[in-house]
Amino acid sequence: MNLANKVNGIDNYLKRIFALMFGAVGVTAVATYAMLVGNWAHVLINPTGTGFSLFYYVLLFGGLAFSIWAQVRAFSMKPTTAAIMLMLYAAIMGIVITPLVAVSLAVNPISILYAFVLAAAMFACMALFGYKTVKDLSFLGIFLFMGMIGLILVGIASMIWPLGSMFSTIVSFIGVLVFALFTAYDMQNLKNAYNTLGGDENTGNQLAVLGALHLYISFIAMFQYLLSLFNRN
Repeated sequence: MNLANKVNGIDNYLKRIFALMFGAVGVTAVATYAMLVGNWAHVLINPTGTGFSLFYYVLLFGGLAFSIWAQVRAFSMKPTTAAIMLMLYAAIMGIVITPLVAVSLAVNPISILYAFVLAAAMFACMALFGYKTVKDLSFLGIFLFMGMIGLILVGIASMIWPLGSMFSTIVSFIGVLVFALFTAYDMQNLKNAYNTLGGDENTGNQLAVLGALHLYISFIAMFQYLLSLFNRN
């Protein structure tokens, strides 16, 4: 592959990734909007008015398991099937974040715009850094994975023992940091993966969907943690 073809190839590859990723963000926004406008948010709340319903937890943990399964199976699915799975996951996430958005609308509506704009700015900066830097970011992998597992465990624990305001703030800051770094780490990995495997069109399309899923997760996680920070009181 000559240089010009390689540059065009990776440009198209990145366009596919970001088209899929922002398409997934759009699906999430539509799903959340539909839940709020259709007055369906009540199905996510326990009938007693305290805590979340069983349906919410099924979606939350089912969505987590689904995303892991999709990543494991990414190279054994057709790109079109994988893209549909991504959009389905995005719709599930739109439902899952509905309570957080609903509370933010009630308490501080402008915080939703602030969180989205700041998440988008951080995402763009870290993605560009990850793509352009010549420094090998692979050393971050184990730390980011451990950080993500820690955040998941803290999230599960908070369902049983509510976090104090200060601890919740610290967790949210750590969450933003972890997924901002994940964005740079994933961008570098996606570039390196294309240089190694992306010459084949089918493989390149599969990589694009997998990359879109990784970047989507980081963006939505940053948005959630930032929204929690803006409404921590």
